[in-house]
Amino acid sequence: MTIEQMAKALGYEMIGESGTFSREIESVYCCDLLSFVMGRAPAGSAWVTVMGNVNAVAVARLADVACVVFAEGVRPDQDAIEKAGQNEVALLCSPAPVFDTARAIAEAAGL
Repeated sequence: MTIEQMAKALGYEMIGESGTFSREIESVYCCDLLSFVMGRAPAGSAWVTVMGNVNAVAVARLADVACVVFAEGVRPDQDAIEKAGQNEVALLCSPAPVFDTARAIAEAAGL
């Protein structure tokens, strides 16, 4: 399932004009400790976090995750949105808690 298909199926807001919303989601990863994400997030995963700053975008790029899904209604700050656009990192927002967001993505994507 692509990021765009998942976002539409679950009603998640897609942020920015990134061209990466067509990327396939291969797994789901949850973590807020950026050093863990850098070393442990699987490439192609939907990374669910509440870290809405520019550092999260840099880590997403380094880890080659498919997208960053901000849970709990968190919205990324403007610097993060701009950096995501420059680096083709797909950003989404979910109003649900981290666990519920991850479970919904996994179920929607058949993971």
